[in-house]
Amino acid sequence: MLFNSLDFLIFFPIVVLVYFAIPNKMKYLWLLVASYYFYMCWNAKYALLILFSTAVTYASGILIDKADTARQKKLVVASSFTLNLAVLFFFKYCNFALDAVGKFFLLFHIELHLPVFDLLLPVGISFYTFQALSYTMDVYRGEIYAEKNFFRYALFVSFFPQLVAGPIERSKNLLRQLAEPKKFCFEAAREGFLLIIWGFFLKIVLADRIAIFVDTVYGDYRKYGGWYLVVATVLFAFQIYCDFYGYSVIAMGAAKILRIQLMDNFDAPYLSVSVAEFWRRWHISLTSWFKDYLYIPLGGSKKGVFRKYLNKMIVFLVSGLWHGASFSFVAWGGLNGLYQILGEALMPVRDRLVSFFGLRRESLGHRLLHILGTFVLVDFAWIFFRANQFTEAVAIIKRMVSVKNPWILFDGSLYECGLDQKSFWFMIFCILVLMVADFCRQKGIVVRDVILKQDFWFRWLFISAAVCFVLVFGIWGTLYDASGFLYFQF
Repeated sequence: MLFNSLDFLIFFPIVVLVYFAIPNKMKYLWLLVASYYFYMCWNAKYALLILFSTAVTYASGILIDKADTARQKKLVVASSFTLNLAVLFFFKYCNFALDAVGKFFLLFHIELHLPVFDLLLPVGISFYTFQALSYTMDVYRGEIYAEKNFFRYALFVSFFPQLVAGPIERSKNLLRQLAEPKKFCFEAAREGFLLIIWGFFLKIVLADRIAIFVDTVYGDYRKYGGWYLVVATVLFAFQIYCDFYGYSVIAMGAAKILRIQLMDNFDAPYLSVSVAEFWRRWHISLTSWFKDYLYIPLGGSKKGVFRKYLNKMIVFLVSGLWHGASFSFVAWGGLNGLYQILGEALMPVRDRLVSFFGLRRESLGHRLLHILGTFVLVDFAWIFFRANQFTEAVAIIKRMVSVKNPWILFDGSLYECGLDQKSFWFMIFCILVLMVADFCRQKGIVVRDVILKQDFWFRWLFISAAVCFVLVFGIWGTLYDASGFLYFQF
């Protein structure tokens, strides 16, 4: 079930009405039923995988709580991680690994006839697996109690607003909220509704409109070379941002109406002045997950410079592989890791240059230059993320560099890539709206708070206009063919 579907627009109000009508002691059971129904609308049998992950990590929490020695606790943690990651590996990486082994042996002229499994990737498996595993580790570290109520814990793993694409919540935040349900609050519902509208704007009006141009160019990159690919790559940076940010905002809004606070997954990432800062602002729940449960256990930055850089590269390579079973994703992750290592290693040189030329880092021009440089580096890496495979990414880069056609930026050729002139410039206008909102956010101005502080008539006029705007300018598709979210595939 997609957020941007008629099914969800019917499903969610029913969930809210029943949730606040029933007694508190039954609320988590109702949300659990609703969450499993929400997920089973994609593939009912794959709900068994969530149930398996839930049962394993629930049992691990109980066993850790009852264990007498540190060795026993470590054994439980290792078993929980092994079982959960084995399921994730089988469904997501098995064919990729078998193909890689086959290609390796072909280098030595040895042909292996390895099996290929016809598997449908379960929606959101990486998200709910990581969320469940974080609970095991948090109980082991003593940061959260071992939940004794299986059904309440099952809701923590399967809570429908953030089930299939995050944010990856921590038990310290979400599990405690589920244990203490709150009464309906009109102000919270109003704020949640505003978040949902903003999420629909990002997804339906902006991301799906940008996707038309990007898919046209990337889908036939041999025809569209040079500046076509440059423009499409820049636009893809905004497409994936709006698509994923839109999902996260809708999830936050839906949870807010239910009086549950989810973490914010994005913080104006394209206004970052370095790649390191970008990754502190982009997909915050995943970045912090890797920091807490992989980077720090590997030793973090406490075992020397070389080990610190190695740990960072491992984290980004694993992050790339987490996103997809393809060498293009591994290259994307490795490139971002390399950016961070080089940025940190070259910091002394950059400091000397700034001092030598008398530059001021706090000046507007200096910051804009760093924002632009960071965007170019991040956007170049997105090529490997968007391409279907590594060789295709390399071919796209070659076509981007080899074809010289700057005139297409001025002669109207861009209007022949799926969007006519009006729709193209409307897209640019919406991107500017997004960047203004992000700039306000960076300055500590929350636009929805400003709106909610206005008079009654203005608030409802604005909300009504925003709903009409999304309905009129959204990309709905033929016969209301709702477009899926990009991160559902991860």
